[in-house]
Amino acid sequence: MSPHAPPLRGSLPPGGADPAWGGPAPDRPVNDNPLIRLRGITKTYGEGHTAFQALKGVDLDIQQGDFVAIMGPSGSGKSTAMNTLGCLDVPTTGEYLFRGVHVESLSRDQRARLRRRYFGFVFQGFHLLARTSAQENVELPLVYRGEPAAQRHAAAHTALEKVGLKGWEHHTPGELSGGQQQRVAIARAIVTEPQVLLADEPTGNLDTQRSHEIMELLWRLNAEQGITVLMVTHEPDMAAYARRIVRFVDGVVASDERNPHPVALQAAHATLNDAGQEA
Repeated sequence: MSPHAPPLRGSLPPGGADPAWGGPAPDRPVNDNPLIRLRGITKTYGEGHTAFQALKGVDLDIQQGDFVAIMGPSGSGKSTAMNTLGCLDVPTTGEYLFRGVHVESLSRDQRARLRRRYFGFVFQGFHLLARTSAQENVELPLVYRGEPAAQRHAAAHTALEKVGLKGWEHHTPGELSGGQQQRVAIARAIVTEPQVLLADEPTGNLDTQRSHEIMELLWRLNAEQGITVLMVTHEPDMAAYARRIVRFVDGVVASDERNPHPVALQAAHATLNDAGQEA
């Protein structure tokens, strides 16, 4: 820890510090101790008469294993909230607890290590290296973590198989469709086995069919792998896959509702019913 960083106020479980990121090992969340808790989060850009308050006191709890769609008009604060949740930015005031650890008190280096250890990111633009194979693109986060080559290769192969790209390991982005490129980006995000996947408009550059394929993939990662998914989207039909929909307006949470009938869950039930009728 930097000697100038504020003390960590998260509780320390047996075992003390987590060597993966240099802070205390985050506690395992329970129902009354969510994976993520935001309290009174504000974010102000600029100073004086040019200051703009993007977030104006956000309270939000996210449980482990949830699938949350974050929606709102341009300028509503949803992207700022996502950057805060992903430890890409720090709040001006307020508390951000990740598994009981106060993220707002961490140094920049600690936040970076926290991101590498616990978070995966998927963006609207795929951000793949153009002259690099799918396999090598997926291995990049493991290169940054200093993983041995054999372990990187095996983990990337597994991640590509999870997203349905087995056999495409040696293709470059230029040889892949938009949907396949986003699958590579998702494989890169999950190769480190993150606990949280943050997706910023993940279907924004895709046609309707490919968009639904990507959403079904995110649903499976959430339902089958237990990855907590936080997704920013402006498309209601994509948000319909989420278990919960949070809407931002003017820098605050305007509504927070459970989705009782996620699209992918309805499709799964329909498939089971059809199978039962055929039997």
